[in-house]
Amino acid sequence: VQLQASGGGLVQAGGSLRLSCVASGNTFSFNAVGWYRQVPGKQRELVASIIRGVTNYADSVTGRFTISRNDANYTLYLQMNNLKPEDTAIYYCNVYPWWGRGTQVTVSS
Repeated sequence: VQLQASGGGLVQAGGSLRLSCVASGNTFSFNAVGWYRQVPGKQRELVASIIRGVTNYADSVTGRFTISRNDANYTLYLQMNNLKPEDTAIYYCNVYPWWGRGTQVTVSS
């Protein structure tokens, strides 16, 4: 399975971005999915996930980010609103156990 993430970019604080992750293959519907992020020198951290229909968010993004999936077109989304400079990171999608390459999100103050 290959994952292609897109949608990252440069945005001012308070702005929004929508990340997408398209999966090849037909196992998408049965897998746990999630978005993670990583900044240099720090461990990769979970941002949001959907596991057996249950969504979970990191405390730092609750109320601002929304994870969703479209099983018909094998796509995972992360809607990010009210972005903050501390959200700056490389964002990775995960369709267990596979990883996408990541997309850079930069939030300027």
